[in-house]
Amino acid sequence: MNLVVVESPTKAKSITKYLGPGYKVLASFGHVRDLPAKDGSVLPDNDFSMSWEVSSESSKRLSDIIKALKESDTLFLATDPDREGEAISWHVLEVLQQKKAIGTKAVKRVAFNAVTKDSVLEAIANPRDIDMPLVDAYLARRALDYLFGFTLSPVLWRKLPGARSAGRVQSVTLRLVADREAEIERFVREEYWTIAAHLKTPRNDLFEARLVAIDDKKLGKLDIKNGEQAGEIRAMLEGASFKATAVEAKPIKRSPGPPFTTSTLQQAASGQLGFSSSRTMQIAQRLYEGMDLGGETAGLITYMRTDGVQMDPEAVQAARKTIGRVFGDKYVPEKPRYYSTKAKNAQEAHEAIRPTDFNRHPKDMRKFLDDDQARLYELIWKRAIASQMQSADIERTTVDIEARNGSRLAQLRATGSVVRFDGFLGAYVDHREEEDVDEDSARLPEIRAGEALAREKIEASQHSTEPPPRYSEATLIKKMTELGIGRPSTYAATITTLRDREYIAVEKRKLIPEAKGRLVIAFLESFFKRYVEYDFTADLEEKLDEISDGKLKWKDVLRDFWTDFFGSVDGIKELRVTNVLDALNEELGPLVFPPREDGSDPRICQVCGTGNLSLKLGKYGAFVGCSNYPECKFTRQLGGSEAANENGNSGDEPKLLGKDPYTGEDITARSGRFGPYIQRGDGKEAKRASLPKGWTLETIDHEKALALLSLPRDVGQHPETAKMISAGIGRYGPYIAHDGTYANLESAEDVFSIGLNRAVTVLAEKQAKGPGRSRGTPAALKQLGDHPDGGPITVRDGKYGPYVNWGKVNATLPKGKDPAVVTVEEALAMIAEKAGSKGGKKAPARKAAAKKEPTAKKTAKKPAAKKVAAKKAS
Repeated sequence: MNLVVVESPTKAKSITKYLGPGYKVLASFGHVRDLPAKDGSVLPDNDFSMSWEVSSESSKRLSDIIKALKESDTLFLATDPDREGEAISWHVLEVLQQKKAIGTKAVKRVAFNAVTKDSVLEAIANPRDIDMPLVDAYLARRALDYLFGFTLSPVLWRKLPGARSAGRVQSVTLRLVADREAEIERFVREEYWTIAAHLKTPRNDLFEARLVAIDDKKLGKLDIKNGEQAGEIRAMLEGASFKATAVEAKPIKRSPGPPFTTSTLQQAASGQLGFSSSRTMQIAQRLYEGMDLGGETAGLITYMRTDGVQMDPEAVQAARKTIGRVFGDKYVPEKPRYYSTKAKNAQEAHEAIRPTDFNRHPKDMRKFLDDDQARLYELIWKRAIASQMQSADIERTTVDIEARNGSRLAQLRATGSVVRFDGFLGAYVDHREEEDVDEDSARLPEIRAGEALAREKIEASQHSTEPPPRYSEATLIKKMTELGIGRPSTYAATITTLRDREYIAVEKRKLIPEAKGRLVIAFLESFFKRYVEYDFTADLEEKLDEISDGKLKWKDVLRDFWTDFFGSVDGIKELRVTNVLDALNEELGPLVFPPREDGSDPRICQVCGTGNLSLKLGKYGAFVGCSNYPECKFTRQLGGSEAANENGNSGDEPKLLGKDPYTGEDITARSGRFGPYIQRGDGKEAKRASLPKGWTLETIDHEKALALLSLPRDVGQHPETAKMISAGIGRYGPYIAHDGTYANLESAEDVFSIGLNRAVTVLAEKQAKGPGRSRGTPAALKQLGDHPDGGPITVRDGKYGPYVNWGKVNATLPKGKDPAVVTVEEALAMIAEKAGSKGGKKAPARKAAAKKEPTAKKTAKKPAAKKVAAKKAS
């Protein structure tokens, strides 16, 4: 008997079917041990020794492995083929050796890029030793993140009450988001105009041309600055005669991009499917680990944490055969295509993400997959196929036109393109390429050089420059990849951590830095600038890669980092809070002191007229206050407008909106500990309602307040059940409800405007996606997959908050845990702990892979003062 250890129960289930009765496959459920959440887990003064802790759940898993190992001849460590997977195998082996469970048994490390029978059997036939340079790179990363977080976070807590913690990669990622917000705040819009002529050929064909030069002066985008200038040019063109001076049709080739990497997959899934990065990786993990294909179990895609862009030569040949069969021989290029990555510090050891079998066409796989799985698999299949297809042949036509009015001369240009051969575009068009194609996709009519053109009309259009857009998850990951920040396995976890710490918020798929996040990054930039520099972080990533290549020793890298870092932290300990606030007042000027409409000094208190406004620190974080306190009690939330505080109102005091027409009670807008809200009446019996996202104290009025207080709203009776459909705003945002079924709405405004027909449609769409709430059972917020012992695992929202459900086992999510990002591994661990505590059937459990950077788990007991700091690092 041979024992095979993998990290995932789903992967174990798939591999068991490939290996047969001579093998037993067990899952470690991710990492079996981690650094304890306390001071001293990494000791720089003791040659960076690291203390590891095995959780109770992992102990159960290891006991099962030890028991099975006693009856086995060989141990195969078959975890994922990357740095994290290598570390899991090393951890398992270390624990088994410490427990003297190995003895004389053979230990072999096997790795495969795809969970298919051929790949697994080939890996078993060609084992290797554990790659210690890869493990060393993991140890260096883990120590770096621990030392950064547990050394710097206590400084944050002392100097910035309300701040959570700092992380090596998370802080730099937060800086990207905050810097973009600062760019937007500094941006000054500029007016500009464009001129377009609608012309007609002698054959009565219409087309449009744009002004590019006038009076021998080439026009830039912003050169026509106002309506007066645009009107003068328009008048000149309305009296001009037009003639085509040159017509050029130029053939161009557009080549396909490489197959997906982790970064490009997350970007494409966001742009084309609307998936978050964590959702994309969750679905991709399921496609990789193995699906039931009607009696056959196989992984549908290769390993999905990679920055490599090449495909295995055999896969390339398989793709070329599929292209010929599905699209035709003319779509197969003469030679295979080869790609090299442009990502900084990319590791080329892994393949790009591709289907394990190109013959599994997306339309044939759809019956085995749910809708999201099918859509993501189709995206991956099409991109991989397109990467080996012929280039597209496009004919781009440019027409230069002369407009003459007396002695004045203007030049206009019309462009268009025609796809002569679609090539790879027949399989896949990137969402960004679609935007580019749309700009020149207009097909021009026949236009001959030298012929006169008739003027139909001249249009002058006003525009203004736009600030750079906020990052989405996709564009942020793209930027991180370009800068060499983080690695494929960390992108989604990094963004999730920033959201969990309330450093960033997501609104309409855009990332917005919260005031707390901007405060933290401003502090770090003011006093620890080097450690949030992009180049410094990327350089550390490069050193980690050199460790994995055996070019650097991991403890040397740690020593170099720690010497300078500890000195920087030690030097800031005696810094006075007033010095910190002075620095932040300057760094966060646009946020702390937004411009006033009347042009007055934004740093002078508008209530007392003499006090200076500045940042203050309170129990719950930073706020803006007046220097004349306590005589002047003006306060304002950081980032809030002063509009609510005009006419002598303090930011703490209610703003009267009017009276309730039925009860006669005052309706007021207030700012509380948990954000802005409205209130009707006073005392314990007063009714309150929080302002939904996008609503502010400055814009709330009497009518909106009455509408909020009236929720939930009856929409109408459902035509099938005659039961009432209601609309309201709950913990997870706006929703409609009917007979125990809940469906989310896109915005708070929809709650007040949605009609009966639309509500019935939304409910039907929700029910089509999965089971709703019925007979008192809460609806599944999220389907996680099947339990290894059978039965679905779901995340649900109950009376006391969100929880994980498997059969009759319900495990409440930890406080602050976003139900949208719960993984199946985390769910299994919670289910096992809950089932074990009740003395019932014990389900398998797993300790989630520790891929988030510098975090530490909270302890159950109340620790001493030093341990409090360690606890907060999570």
